[in-house]
Formats: sequence, structure tokens, C-alpha cells
Amino acid sequence: MGARRTKKKTTSARAKGKAAPDNNNRTILWIVGIVAGLAIMGWLLFLALRPAQAIAGVVQFPRPARGHEVDLEIPFAELPPAGGNHDPAWQNCGIYDEPLNTPNAVHSLEHGAIWITYQPDLPAEQIAAIEDAVTGQNFLLVSPYPEQRSPIVLTGWGVQLELDSLDDERFEEFITQYRVGPNTPERGASCTGGIGEPTG
Repeated sequence: MGARRTKKKTTSARAKGKAAPDNNNRTILWIVGIVAGLAIMGWLLFLALRPAQAIAGVVQFPRPARGHEVDLEIPFAELPPAGGNHDPAWQNCGIYDEPLNTPNAVHSLEHGAIWITYQPDLPAEQIAAIEDAVTGQNFLLVSPYPEQRSPIVLTGWGVQLELDSLDDERFEEFITQYRVGPNTPERGASCTGGIGEPTG
């Protein structure tokens, strides 16, 4: 009988000895997983909250008005407006070969669109190059703007950049940073289902 008891004690002690390292390994794995998860979440939070890099030449407009007005008239000026009161209907995003009704285009800016305007007398090949650069992309408006002083102007809600040429690398940088970007008042709003029939 003594031998049996000793055998049971030995078996029990071995089981306890095995259980202890298994529990330790599990605890270590949990800790490593939690630390890794926190590190990944911290990195993603940093990426989301880090300040956007400044693009040379971008003009920022502080908190434009956002009211809706029917039959609002905004005359063409040296530059397109980068916000302000606008028409209740937004302009469908896409390419247009005629000047747009500014109050509708401004509403599209509120939804996160970038309005790419050009001088109407810009050479045809340069206009074609602008259109080729944006074809198939959403939240972009392209149209001539009669009175603007620069060959190409990129306008987002509260931001604007004047360019002499499409070859300027800031063209893509501006679109990447501000299309449905940090300045967008109505994220998630559509750039289709409004008014206008774009050609592209």
C-alpha cells in the first residue's frame, strides 16, 4: 500500500511540474500579444493624428461659411472660391469642358472633392493632359474657369494651390493630401447623384 501511495504522489507531482511551465508559457504569450497589439494600435493612431506635411504654395482659408442658398450667384473672379455659402445641389464629379456654376462646385468641395480649374485658353494638349491625369478617379472636378490668373488652380475646401504646369509634382501631392482629406466638412457625402453630366 505504501508503494502505491508513493507512486500516486510522484505522478501527481509530475503533473503539477508540467502544468506550471505550460501556464507560464501561456502567460508570456498573452503578454507578448497584448504588447504587440498596443504597439500596432499606437502606430496607427500616430499615423492618423500626425500633422500633414505642408505643400509649398498652398493657401489655407480659415473656416469658410457653409450655408445653403438657392439661386446664389457667385461671379467668376481671379481664383475659384475655396468654400463659403453654396447651392443646395452639388456638382457631379468628373470632367467638364464648359465653366461650371460655381455655387454647385463649391458644394462638391464641401463633400471632399478637389476642383481642378484651368484657363480657358490653355493649349488643347495641356487640357487633354489634365483630363488624362484624372480620368477614372472619383471626387475630382475638372473645368475651365474664365477669370483665373494662373494656368491651373487646385481647390479643396479651405485650401488652394496655383500652378503653372501639370508637370509640377505638387499637383499629385495636393490631390493625395486634400481629396476627402482633413479639411472635408462632410466626409462620407457623395460626389454623384447631384447635377451635371460630366464628359469623363
